[in-house]
Amino acid sequence: MESRALDIDGLRVSRETTAKLMAFADLFRKWAKAINLVAPSTASDLWDRHIRDSAQLFALNPKPITWVDLGSGGGFPGIITGILLSEQGDGWVHLVESNHKKASFLRNAILQTGARASVHPLRIEEAPSVIPQCAAISARALADLSLLFDFAQPWVQASDPTRLFLHKGRDYAREVEVARSRWVFDLIRHQSQIDPESVILEISNLAPMG
Repeated sequence: MESRALDIDGLRVSRETTAKLMAFADLFRKWAKAINLVAPSTASDLWDRHIRDSAQLFALNPKPITWVDLGSGGGFPGIITGILLSEQGDGWVHLVESNHKKASFLRNAILQTGARASVHPLRIEEAPSVIPQCAAISARALADLSLLFDFAQPWVQASDPTRLFLHKGRDYAREVEVARSRWVFDLIRHQSQIDPESVILEISNLAPMG
């Protein structure tokens, strides 16, 4: 891919930001040879399947706000959000990743790209004591919706309003139905522009039922 400006799902990205995304892709490929950062079956389509897929989440809420990215793993979507925030010069992403090898990769990615982000190598349940507030929460291929709501609840209670932006696959409708037995929430379903079987669920006004 040439180092040039390009549009990512309606979000105009400068040459400088494109170069940062490409630098991240190069670093990702090097580290992925040693540690499992994404499913091997998807690694060959890194730009569309992971980078652009993550960027479309930021395009839904392109504001200089504070994010918490749960189970950041290979940096999707958290590092991509942090790179896109660097173009704005404000906002921050707290990357929560308990696997220390993946956390080391994330730290290197931040150093290489200037992403507006920091890494917290701890369990998600411990993170609210370290990261007291946020405006948005993201997660990708991490857990069922009900468990994600459990994780998010401390931030939702501490920061009003807090929105969740969650990548989900073809089984999302079942997860929503199960979650509604325990939670009340408003939901906007955004169809993925990358994968016709995937969606991004935008959740607001989350509260436990009863």
